[in-house]
Amino acid sequence: MNSLELNATAKKVWCDENNLWVLLRDGRQLSIPLAYFPRLLKAKPKQRKKYELSGGGVGIHWDELDEDISVAGLLLGQGDATFLRESA
Repeated sequence: MNSLELNATAKKVWCDENNLWVLLRDGRQLSIPLAYFPRLLKAKPKQRKKYELSGGGVGIHWDELDEDISVAGLLLGQGDATFLRESA
């Protein structure tokens, strides 16, 4: 994966019952299982809708859920590392 692909930015974010969806500014659309992000999985649909794009779209932030996800991390297939930090 080249740096151009990792510099992708989010344009729109939404969730369904099973997935986090991210529309990138370059037209690509990502679908990631909510199971990768326990806080989003446990959240109510109303809470999932309350996100902000940070850094011009390089990140996605849910203040109420204390969840931050990077678009580059999604492109690299990285899920939530919270449990790794908490168990260390």
